[in-house]
Amino acid sequence: MSSFKDDPFTGLVPLSEHDPVLYDLIEQEKLRQYTSLELIASENFTSRAVMDCLGSALTNKYSEGLPHARYYGGNEIVDQVETLCQQRALEAYGLNPEEWGVNVQPYSGSPANFAVYTGLLRPHDRIMGLDLPSGGHLTHGFYTYSKKEGTRKAVSATSVYFESLPYQVDQTTGIVNYAQLERDASLFKPAMIIAGGSAYPRDWDYARFRKIADDNGALLLMDMAHISGLVATGEQSSPFKYCDVVTTTTHKSLRGPRAGMIFFRKDERGFEHKINQAVFPALQGGPHEHQIAGVATQLLEVMTPEFKTYSAQVRKNAAALGEKLKSLGYSLATGGTENHLVLWDLKPQKITGSKFEKVCDAVSITLNKNCVPGDRSAVTPGGVRIGAPAMTTRKLVEADFEQIAMFLHEALEIALKLQEKSGPKLVDFVKCLEGDAEIDALKKKVNAFAATFPMPGFDPKEMKYKL
Repeated sequence: MSSFKDDPFTGLVPLSEHDPVLYDLIEQEKLRQYTSLELIASENFTSRAVMDCLGSALTNKYSEGLPHARYYGGNEIVDQVETLCQQRALEAYGLNPEEWGVNVQPYSGSPANFAVYTGLLRPHDRIMGLDLPSGGHLTHGFYTYSKKEGTRKAVSATSVYFESLPYQVDQTTGIVNYAQLERDASLFKPAMIIAGGSAYPRDWDYARFRKIADDNGALLLMDMAHISGLVATGEQSSPFKYCDVVTTTTHKSLRGPRAGMIFFRKDERGFEHKINQAVFPALQGGPHEHQIAGVATQLLEVMTPEFKTYSAQVRKNAAALGEKLKSLGYSLATGGTENHLVLWDLKPQKITGSKFEKVCDAVSITLNKNCVPGDRSAVTPGGVRIGAPAMTTRKLVEADFEQIAMFLHEALEIALKLQEKSGPKLVDFVKCLEGDAEIDALKKKVNAFAATFPMPGFDPKEMKYKL
């Protein structure tokens, strides 16, 4: 019987040999990404440099605590990595380190938000965030009604541990109803008001938020996860002049790895200690230093002229897509966009976002069903959310996004024909997709179009699978 020392050393065996099944799945995903139109507003394609960080030796290191105050030894290098990330984060957003601090340890945006609540609020304190059907985010609080139990049901953990009351967009204009927020905040007296959302195509009136917060003794948090890249480059208004705390993910318009950050004011209220303690040890264990390194190197790119040009192009592309859809007779929530996304209202076409999403998936166009103003049910949303960051990363410009609008137009015409055949039920509709000649033809056109653009992160020439 061989000893442990005689067994082969496997630590340098590549994935293709170590686990061919998983390697094959990753190669299939590469082909999907390269030959599809990625229009999910919360997704992007990160760089080879970021991927190098994610697959680096930093993944091996445990570093509970903060730089220079760890619970383990051997952190002299990762302390420099995390400190560098903090410095670049403040610099990227033009913040004075005497006035602002940042925690770069959150694993993503949702834990970042919950850490802010945990650190700055007491259990069952009141909060107000944008309603989920109005384009808000689950972590800003959301209840639904359970017919089975006949009771209110907290869908988000935020609404389990805190009492949430939403504000909404105007159901006609699609713009945040600041008058409603002002009225309801005066009655509800929240401890925190949350600005920001995940499906809102306009900028935010931070001065109005600040006044409402001050009038009611509330803290003001901005979750800029979707627009953080646009904020860093001046393509959206900055929340830092008005807000007490700002959270963000790093993988959307910022184009980094999947992680999160919390920015907080440094003043007599002691946010720094409270938030740092909430991140660790209250909610998380050791930080993921390979992610933090990826954030750091992406923040370096964010401060370049090239990234500023990219962010400007994201807005131009979203606007071009929206205008083309409008020229085809379609309706957009709020009538257009000021940021990276458009909300396409499909109710006039009498088809749900769920059905249209299924057709788009079948033709290699990735977007998501979404509530739009006037929807009565989040279960059958009346529209779709379409984002520009990922395909702009692949060097598409306005004319290319106008072509994408034409692909979407073709997909909708197919969907309407299928709905006539299938009837109203989604399950019957999906059965009609397989083997449809028009779907197959459009998919080929989309794949050929997508494959003409460069792909960040990996070289298509080296992929196992080709078109």
